[in-house]
Amino acid sequence: MTEIPLATRFVDDQTVPWESVAEGVKRKIMTYDANLMMVKVAFETGGIGTPHQHRHTQMSYVERGAFAITIGEETKTLRTGDVYYIPPDIRHGAVCLEAGVLIDVFTPMREDFV
Repeated sequence: MTEIPLATRFVDDQTVPWESVAEGVKRKIMTYDANLMMVKVAFETGGIGTPHQHRHTQMSYVERGAFAITIGEETKTLRTGDVYYIPPDIRHGAVCLEAGVLIDVFTPMREDFV
């Protein structure tokens, strides 16, 4: 993938459409290039980020809400302002305990999202 167009270097959140990914879960791909991607994921209470794994390194910021985050065999409750790190190829998932938003950052970008 080549460098992203100049027009997407500054992203107006209101212009990025949501896409439904699961019951009670939707996402916006905010911006990306071949090396890095930022995705906003909104959850309703009870929404589930189905356990999965991928080759990408991931870091996520809890913008608001509360989530039970499982990474490998460990589960922690994280709330607004908390962050978590997922190494490549580690199974992970989320359950939304209180409606909220996660900001996910991936390296390299998630080709399967575009």
